[in-house]
Amino acid sequence: MGMLEIRWHGRGGQGAKTASTLLAAVAIEEGKYGQGFPEYGPERGGAPMKGFTRISDEPIRYHCGVYHPGIVVVLDPTLLPLVDVTEGLKEDGSLLINTPLSPNEVRKRYGLNVEKLYTIDATKISLEEIGKPIPNTPMLGALIKAMGGMISLETVLGDIRKKFARKFPEKIIQGNLNAVKRAYEEVKI
Repeated sequence: MGMLEIRWHGRGGQGAKTASTLLAAVAIEEGKYGQGFPEYGPERGGAPMKGFTRISDEPIRYHCGVYHPGIVVVLDPTLLPLVDVTEGLKEDGSLLINTPLSPNEVRKRYGLNVEKLYTIDATKISLEEIGKPIPNTPMLGALIKAMGGMISLETVLGDIRKKFARKFPEKIIQGNLNAVKRAYEEVKI
């Protein structure tokens, strides 16, 4: 497998940090090496921020941001005209965007020349399943599908249940699990 590097683009409060670290924890649980962390300075809620995840079969020796990701995840489509989310994306890399638009509509609207483009309306799913516009868990479901079996959906669901049980009621936990499953099924390729 080598090392898969993922860069997350979102705004403060959308859960990019949580998703990046949760994915790394799931990778570790599956016997891989994982690293997940955010990059932010003095930002406040709503300010653009990045998160990073690395997954590898070998120990990870890097401790810096991700500059040449294999996958870029965009939690907030309003960042597309503001930030070059494809900067450094590997030639065969994938782009996953939270938007109600189809991949072809996104290509046309934003002039994105990316072969592997996935879209999912994660905000709609999170509103319907969780009751709040926090797209991070649905984006995890869509990302797991885009990763093509590198990480098990069942492990992600189990890890969410375990970690969220410490701080959320069952209704919120179940809503997040449903959101992940829906996004996994509904992601557009």
